Amino acid sequence: MRTIRGGASPMMIGRESELRRLTQLASARESAVAIIAGEPGIGKTRLVHELLTTVPAETVVLVGQAEPGSLSRPYEVLLDAIDGRPEVDEEQLAALADPRRSPVERLHTGLAILADLIGDSPAVIVFEDLHWADSESAALFERIADQRGPRLLVGTYRPDEVTRRQPVAGLLVRMERRHTVTHVRLDRLTPAQTAALLAAATGAPAPMRAVTALHHRTGGNPFFLEELLRALPGYDLEALVEQPLPWSLADVLRRQVDDLDPVSHRIVEAAAVLGHRIPFDLLADVTGTAEDELIAVLRDLVTRGVLVESGDDEFAFRHALVREAIADQMLGRQRRRLHEAALDVLLNGGASDPAMVAHHACGAGRYDDMIAAARRGTALYLSLGSAYQALQLAEMGLDEVPDDTDLLASAARAAWLAGLLDDALRYGRRWRDLAGTTTDRAESLYLLVRIAWESRETDEMRALTHDIGTLIAQLPPGADQARAMTAIAQSAYLRGDLNAALLWSDRALVLADEFDLSAVRLAALFEKGSTLSAHPQTAADGRKILSTLVDEAEEAGEWVLAARALNILVQGEPPTSPAEYAATLERMRVDAERAGFESLAVATYFQGRARLALRAGDLRAAIGALEEGREQDRSYRRRGRWADYHGVFLAGLHLEAGALDQVEQLITDLAALPDNPSTMIPGLAFHLACRRGDLPHAEASLDELIAALPEQTWRSNDQAHDLISAALDIGLPAHRLDQMATALLDTDVWDAYRTLVDAQLAEARGQHAEALAGYLPIAEAHILGPATRGTVRVGAARCLLADDRREEASTQVEAAVPLLAKWHGWRVAQLAQVRAQLGMAPVDAAPALTGPAALTPREREVAVLISDGLTNTELARRLYISPKTAAVHVSNILRKLGASSRTEVGDLVGRH
Repeated sequence: MRTIRGGASPMMIGRESELRRLTQLASARESAVAIIAGEPGIGKTRLVHELLTTVPAETVVLVGQAEPGSLSRPYEVLLDAIDGRPEVDEEQLAALADPRRSPVERLHTGLAILADLIGDSPAVIVFEDLHWADSESAALFERIADQRGPRLLVGTYRPDEVTRRQPVAGLLVRMERRHTVTHVRLDRLTPAQTAALLAAATGAPAPMRAVTALHHRTGGNPFFLEELLRALPGYDLEALVEQPLPWSLADVLRRQVDDLDPVSHRIVEAAAVLGHRIPFDLLADVTGTAEDELIAVLRDLVTRGVLVESGDDEFAFRHALVREAIADQMLGRQRRRLHEAALDVLLNGGASDPAMVAHHACGAGRYDDMIAAARRGTALYLSLGSAYQALQLAEMGLDEVPDDTDLLASAARAAWLAGLLDDALRYGRRWRDLAGTTTDRAESLYLLVRIAWESRETDEMRALTHDIGTLIAQLPPGADQARAMTAIAQSAYLRGDLNAALLWSDRALVLADEFDLSAVRLAALFEKGSTLSAHPQTAADGRKILSTLVDEAEEAGEWVLAARALNILVQGEPPTSPAEYAATLERMRVDAERAGFESLAVATYFQGRARLALRAGDLRAAIGALEEGREQDRSYRRRGRWADYHGVFLAGLHLEAGALDQVEQLITDLAALPDNPSTMIPGLAFHLACRRGDLPHAEASLDELIAALPEQTWRSNDQAHDLISAALDIGLPAHRLDQMATALLDTDVWDAYRTLVDAQLAEARGQHAEALAGYLPIAEAHILGPATRGTVRVGAARCLLADDRREEASTQVEAAVPLLAKWHGWRVAQLAQVRAQLGMAPVDAAPALTGPAALTPREREVAVLISDGLTNTELARRLYISPKTAAVHVSNILRKLGASSRTEVGDLVGRH
């Protein structure tokens, strides 16, 4: 078999679903045809290679590739596929190449060669680069598709290189008419997939800025990314962003325009300098080309695949690196003259895109024009929600005027919205230090408090709050003093000092009303509403303030404030219906996107989807939402609260489900992060030890947790119930349970949760009447999710059963069944136990307890790969996980399926 090209990345990224489709076709042992389409370098060959690693050893694999010029070489693809195979009969080879034989005879000879090689064995036959294939190879491909047997026929081609004159064009049409064909279209990588590829190649999460720049530079083409990586030993991604193209890659790219006539070459060079978006009129003015002539040149460039029509009267290079390769070989003076010509056209034209003006002003060396455009553009892009573009423009201006406070303010805000906390801190601090007005200082301190909180810089938060207090004392009543007050209110709220937060937000509101400060009023209302929402007794008032605030903020175009308010609403007391929750969540995402608020638009959105699933009582859907969000996020290097943002939530859900090995891996991942809250790891470790029945570790972790709890300024409803439920499961003594209740419960815990925990503890002490008096009133409490209400019903049933009130106990159990219908884990096990005590028939309250339905989406994916015979090491490579995590997945799959071997996994998954 011909050697398949590899890549710099040790694993294939972003093609999992496509590989699954092809693997299923190959394993079906039936005749099937698949056509893989995509641009050069998109990963067609890599996908084929990954497919071939999954087929059983007895499978006959034949891979042939057409080459440029193959149109004049009959059966080139077949000859390439069988090259070097000694079992091919020499007489048949001679007959295949004999031009004196008729086309039909030679075609049958080719089929006979394949039949002799394959026999009755399963086979995968691959014809690569069909766009270059000769007509005989195309005819052979079609005839192979007609044959029956356990074989998969795969063809790959580049759609943009297919013309009506090529044999593949007719082949594709005829295949559609006569066969069921599986089409696989490979698109460019998304930014998250680009991050995953870079992380896989370098062995570490990738910096977000480097990912964004390299994705923009390569357009998400895997081949281009890997070629750039190969050119830089050590894989320093920040350096790679500015690294010149490797000469070999640049030469390949420039070949696309080597044979252009002088006029076309001049136009394509001008287009390369004009940037990523090339307006027709601008290109015409800069080059002095008449409209008809320019249309003809552009049509030719589009036909060649050099340019694409990206919009009305707008063009772009199909591959960004082609533009870069062309521009790099031009003389510096040549580029400057083109930039200056473009700048003059744009400035004379009036309302132009400031980013384009700044780009050409910088290239022309006209820095006053560049700075003016940068100032104008950062404000525009921030208003449009394009935070990263705003940051780039601000930084372009700061390169020339590093002390410009307007640009520093825009850079700090843009970096924060884009999730670049290190850059946001750096620009925010410089903005504060250079602030020439009290307004600037108050605004910078307000933003810095938020950035410090997200970065988990608690000492900096305290110092900033002290600075704000000092500033307030120096200011007269008015806008600046009111803004500073909202900054202190924000700091107090984020640090858990709710009384101070309420006091300062009310003071700011008084000034806002007195001086008619609409923007300050909205900010102060947000702080007040958030503070009230955090306390059970005032939550309804706080939610009412925030709900009203959202409408006002959206009307005023304050999208950040609106998104943050909606985020508080989706995390607080649940709405009356899942539809209402889903609408609020979607509204938050839309407002966050309008603001360019990356963390709320992406990471927090996935958590919202998980919470929506929990409100529907669907544990598997909640885990799936978090795993999807975590998969998108893990390849980025992040810090503070956004480092493995989904990890703790996901660990809690896996503890619910009983997936304890996954929890252990998550704890390991989280423990490797800096600046974790002091209670996080001990809390998870205690819960895990309890569920595993490891009393010594549970006791030790509990001591660590209780010692750390004073540093946690808030108390969690779910935390108290979950940890005490785990403690009851392992049988901690009464005095330890009381110690936990004292440490975990305070006035910030909702009454229903406090009542639930008190009832659980009363039941553990054998005080069944007291426990029942706690369970029954909260059985319909809306604040408790369906699964928790199911546990309340089960607890009530146990207490009734202890008092021999079996009929009432049965009623409670039946009420618990629908609440736990889409749940699994310890809650469902408790339900089953009480049903058994009552002599009730088992129900499928959790059909996912065993069998293929028990598997999470990730486990189902792993199970398919196990059934294909992959080892743990191969699983790790394929899925971009560690071998230990792969082993955890395999262990869980074997347990859930009740299988004793990988072979049984394949049988069970196949039957399912």
